[in-house]
Amino acid sequence: MPLRLERQENVSGLRLALAPLLALVFTLIVGAIMFVVLGHDPIRAFGIYFVGPLLDPYTLQELVVKAGPLLMIGTGLAFCYRANRWNIGAEGQYVAGAVVGSWLALVTHGTDAGPWVLPAMLVMGALGGALWGLIPAFLRVRFGSSEILTSLMLVYVAQLGLDYLVRGPWKDPDGFNFPQSVTFDANAVMPLLMDEGRLHGGIILALVAVVVATFVLGRTLVGYSIEIGGSAPRAAAFAGFDERRVTYGVFAVSGALAGLAGIIEVAGPIGNLQPSISPGYGFTAIIAAMLGRLHPVGIVVASLVLALTYIGGEAAQISMRLPFDVTRVFQGTLLIAILAADVMVRYRVRRVEGTSHA
Repeated sequence: MPLRLERQENVSGLRLALAPLLALVFTLIVGAIMFVVLGHDPIRAFGIYFVGPLLDPYTLQELVVKAGPLLMIGTGLAFCYRANRWNIGAEGQYVAGAVVGSWLALVTHGTDAGPWVLPAMLVMGALGGALWGLIPAFLRVRFGSSEILTSLMLVYVAQLGLDYLVRGPWKDPDGFNFPQSVTFDANAVMPLLMDEGRLHGGIILALVAVVVATFVLGRTLVGYSIEIGGSAPRAAAFAGFDERRVTYGVFAVSGALAGLAGIIEVAGPIGNLQPSISPGYGFTAIIAAMLGRLHPVGIVVASLVLALTYIGGEAAQISMRLPFDVTRVFQGTLLIAILAADVMVRYRVRRVEGTSHA
């Protein structure tokens, strides 16, 4: 007898809230099985991954530093996903913002240009990410192309462009042939919030973005048009909301926040431009957005959880000689579990009676 998924009209808030927790529990079970298969004690492994980093003050700073780009990119993705626009290319927008913003740092290098350089870099980074994000938006509006494919393919264009620049025209001539730019001047780096550690001012900008996004999505007509455009496109059209304008708007916001995260990371913890400026923040932020239920405050919590997997994965590499790919397995399993939990909560399986023919 054939089965069909049927969307449930009224889903309780409790079930929606419990879905991410169930996904986390499932991910931990899969992780325990994986550690056993690899010949490690799962209790010790979980202690290194999820408990050890919380007991060291320096590591707690690193937790916040790594969560910063995740929550900023994830907040931008929430705009797209609420509007049912599937931006999968935040990683490319992150790289584009880092490249465009870094250009100013490189052209003013050694000139003592003044304190205006860093704010201008941040603005340029946001613009670079927004413009890169508008490409798949334009292709969708003008030609009906899938934004999933176009945004994803543009990731590789941005990454290869960055690789070319740091190995070619932007390569540091005194860098011992390493593929990297010169180290940014003091007026082109993010200020530190504490004397020790790497906690920098970009974290404040990320939290400001969360506050603004919470207000816009929850209290403004713009947020309402995004919400209704994603859940009920026909109703949005009758209400006078322009689908094309929404598409351009959410991709611009998403790309701008990803680009801003990129230039903050380059001008903050990294300090120069190099091929590996991201461990995959743009893709991991998709999990943060989903785990946070597309709400900026929830994305903050989800970003801290995912940042913990990065730091725990680095610790496990050292103490247990585990490959860093184990961290990616954790993150990928978590994404699959979240999507599966959402389907279980929002849909029900219904048997479809077959039609007999004489």
